[in-house]
Amino acid sequence: MTLNIYEQYFSADLLFNGVQRHAAKVMLICTSEAGNVQYEAAVSFFPHNDEEDYAVSYDAYFNKVLYEGKGRRSKKREQQLLAEFRDHIDHLSQEAGGEVLWDQPLREAKRS
Repeated sequence: MTLNIYEQYFSADLLFNGVQRHAAKVMLICTSEAGNVQYEAAVSFFPHNDEEDYAVSYDAYFNKVLYEGKGRRSKKREQQLLAEFRDHIDHLSQEAGGEVLWDQPLREAKRS
């Protein structure tokens, strides 16, 4: 089972595959299967050419596994991962040559 523990849209800046990306969807994803759990931070940059354009393109998708092990979801672990989440997303974004503009959210955060 895969679940987005946290997701939110922000303004962003990235030129990727010749296309300017003006927004990003950031996610903390939990995958739980057969007694194992994995958490990953992910960011997907997309064009967002107008206020209605939320068509996320997955060619500018970057992710990093933050935790993997035996067990199941843990609220305590999720809080710890969320405390470091922006640093991981910033690192992924910088490696791609882009930036998430954290002070410019496009939608409210969703949490599970």
